[in-house]
Amino acid sequence: MDTLRLHLDYTAWASQRLLDAAAKLTPEELTRDFQTSDKCVLDTLVHVYAADRIWLTRVLGETRATFVDAEDRDLTLLESEWPALHGRWKLWLSDFKDGDVARQISFKDLRGNARTQPVWQILFHVVNHGTHHRGQASGFLRTMGHTPPALDLMHYYLAL
Repeated sequence: MDTLRLHLDYTAWASQRLLDAAAKLTPEELTRDFQTSDKCVLDTLVHVYAADRIWLTRVLGETRATFVDAEDRDLTLLESEWPALHGRWKLWLSDFKDGDVARQISFKDLRGNARTQPVWQILFHVVNHGTHHRGQASGFLRTMGHTPPALDLMHYYLAL
């Protein structure tokens, strides 16, 4: 459980660093279309936030009608809501013991298919998914001439 908590803290740390970098962009840079699946820095951040949110909804046994809401596409909203979301993840995990990593979570995916996965797989997926898309957003920053923040896991370990 300590390893899962550590990596969940890492994803919160890395997402915050990227949010801070995105806050320095002009509106044009924030929404510049890079012809990728999530198109721009803002939409890539929104995608990761929405995924973090939907996975928390699933582990809590709740359902959510939409993946991304129109109001999610607002950097100010992400700056306030994403850290709060990470806080809810930490609260959910706070009473878990080592044996709980194998606890099965049943949920429905976005297509309505019933799924069951252990806690550890869900948490590592959340972290890995965020890492992948933060890397894309970092590439967008670099393409626009900005130096992205260091987001590597090792940088997080060294910052502890």
